[in-house]
Amino acid sequence: MATTKRKTHRGAAKRFKKTATGKFKRSHAMKRHILTKKNSSRLRGLKKAALVSKADTKNVRSMLPYA
Repeated sequence: MATTKRKTHRGAAKRFKKTATGKFKRSHAMKRHILTKKNSSRLRGLKKAALVSKADTKNVRSMLPYA
């Protein structure tokens, strides 16, 4: 008997991408509005992708079973 299919968490699928090494990429927060008071070097840093922390990787992996 086949096991049931697992559902992908659609919110997580839009926010995380899996890298070739099996880690998960994410974007930074605080980049949507109230940008005038944030200096340009801070905004440049927020542009770059970051990796999901080791503590949260297990949760992300369970939300994205086929990633």
